[in-house]
Amino acid sequence: MKNCLSLLLVCFCLNVNSQEPTFNSQDIAINNLIDGTLLTPNDVDKPRLAIIIAGSGPTDRNGNQNFMQNNSLKKLAESLTNKSIATFRYDKRVVKQIRKNDVDPNMTFDDFVTDAISIIDYFKNKDTYSSIYVIGHSQGSLVGMLASKDRADGFISLAGAGQSIDEVITEQISAMDPSLTDATKKAFESLKAGKTTTDYPPPLAPVFRADVQPFIMNWMQYNPQAIIKSLEIPTLIINGTKDLQVSIDEAQLLKNASESSTIKIIENMNHVLFIIEGDQLVNSKSYNESSRKISEELITLISSFILK
Repeated sequence: MKNCLSLLLVCFCLNVNSQEPTFNSQDIAINNLIDGTLLTPNDVDKPRLAIIIAGSGPTDRNGNQNFMQNNSLKKLAESLTNKSIATFRYDKRVVKQIRKNDVDPNMTFDDFVTDAISIIDYFKNKDTYSSIYVIGHSQGSLVGMLASKDRADGFISLAGAGQSIDEVITEQISAMDPSLTDATKKAFESLKAGKTTTDYPPPLAPVFRADVQPFIMNWMQYNPQAIIKSLEIPTLIINGTKDLQVSIDEAQLLKNASESSTIKIIENMNHVLFIIEGDQLVNSKSYNESSRKISEELITLISSFILK
C-alpha cells in the first residue's frame, strides 16, 4: 500500500510540474483611456496578434459587466494564445471612467473606433508581430471593421449585426411589442435628421432617453454592410444559432455584402460564445455562468483562419 501511495504521489508531482504556462501575461496601458492584457505564446518568436474588441455597454476586457460575469473574452483570448496566437483584450474606456466615477457624458461611438485604431497602431509600431488580426464581438464587430480598414491584416466579425443600429433596434422592439413599431421608427427618423426628440411613449425611454440620443445618432450613421464591403483583407463572419441578440440572418447580410468573406454558423452557440443545449431560460442564465466553456469549434475556426 505504501509503495502504491508513493507511486501515486510521484506521478502527481510529475504531472503538476509538467503543466508549465504556455504563454506570458502582461497588463499594458495603451494610453490614459485604455488598459488591457497582452498574452504572448512561449513557442513563437514573432507571433500573429489578435486584438479582441468587446460588445456594447460597460464591458471589460474579460467580457464582463457588473451583473454579467462569464469571462467569455478571457476564455477566447487564452484559448487562442494556447494555439500560438498572441492576443490583446482591453477594457472599454467607459469601464475605466465608471471605476473613477467620472463618465464622459459626451462619449460617442466614434470614440470606441478611435480607441481601436490607437491599439492597432500601438502594436504595429512595435514590429513584434508577423501580422495583426481584429476580432470584433457584437458592437465591437462594427468598431473593428472601421478600425481595421487599411490597418489590419484580417478581420473577424463575431456575433456582429448586418444592419445599422436603428434597424436592429426597430426589429427587436417590433418583435417584443408590434404596437411600438411606428413610434420607434418616428423617433429614429428624427435622430437621422440630426434632431433629438421627446416624442416617444414611456416604454421606449430606455432606448431614447436624452443622454443616449447623441450616442445613438453617431452610431446609426454606419451601415455594417457598406463597411465590410470596403474591407480588402481576409474576413471571417461567425454567429451562433442560439444567439438571443444577433440572429444568423445578420451574419448572412454581412456575407452577402462581402463576397470574398467566409461565413461560419456554429450550431447552438449563444451570444457569449457558450454552447447551449437547453431552452431560452438556460441560455439567458448562462450570461452569468463563468464556469462554462466557450465553443471549441469557435476556437478551431478562428485559429485556423488566423494561422492559415
